[in-house]
Amino acid sequence: MRETGRILGVDPGDQRIGLAISDPTGTIAGPLGIIHHVARALDAAQIAQIAREQGAVKIVVGQALDEDGYPTPQGRKAVRLAEAIRGQTDLPVELWDESGSTRLARESRIAMGVKRSRRGGHMDEIAATIILQSYLDAQAEP
Repeated sequence: MRETGRILGVDPGDQRIGLAISDPTGTIAGPLGIIHHVARALDAAQIAQIAREQGAVKIVVGQALDEDGYPTPQGRKAVRLAEAIRGQTDLPVELWDESGSTRLARESRIAMGVKRSRRGGHMDEIAATIILQSYLDAQAEP
């Protein structure tokens, strides 16, 4: 069943954290921006603040899983970030499989015709958008 209200998507990274936000109907995800990683507690507080500012009703954090469905080392960091966010907000915080989101973000930039010289750099907010859209699509399935 589809969520009603905006949902904040989070793509945690070692240097940057990508953010995406859904439309008010919880149907379409769009890029919101990035924040630079400082420390888990500070990152969590900033994410919770952005969720409040955006009027989010839920936060979805991307978690990398291996081929057997277990969290990778990066996925375990996502779990710790999600726990820290829960300590900063009363909003529900859900983990969602982000496997392949960076690859899909790169492929989407190619499909959009972005020149090779401009394809590098930050894909964090695109990856966050892909993670969030995947979550939204799964919620819409009967």
